[in-house]
Amino acid sequence: MAAAAVQAPAALSAEQAKAVLAEVIKAFGAPENAQRMEEARDNACNDMGKMLQFLLPVATQIQQDVIKAYGFSNDGEGVLKFARLIKSYESQDPEIASMAGKLKAMFLPPMTLPPHGAGTGGVAAS
Repeated sequence: MAAAAVQAPAALSAEQAKAVLAEVIKAFGAPENAQRMEEARDNACNDMGKMLQFLLPVATQIQQDVIKAYGFSNDGEGVLKFARLIKSYESQDPEIASMAGKLKAMFLPPMTLPPHGAGTGGVAAS
């Protein structure tokens, strides 16, 4: 049975997930990682395509370095599985939701939405 050889991520409770998330956030704050992220941000110049090219790989690597100790694979797929696990707890635990938002803000640029009605050709509501 080859499927059994695939390393399944540890099933983390909400409290464990919160602890790992806190560790990931702390890792982003480490001086060497903060510098790597800053360099990637500078290279990206606020261009979304370049953000994906420069910033996302650095952010992924920082997360991998932490979560591999908790049974997640040491690749992009492990980071995605961790993100899905955190997402599953966000609606149940406001603290996890807040921490997840803080983590995303570290490597995703703030998205500004155009004001309502922008680009609709000035259609007035009656």
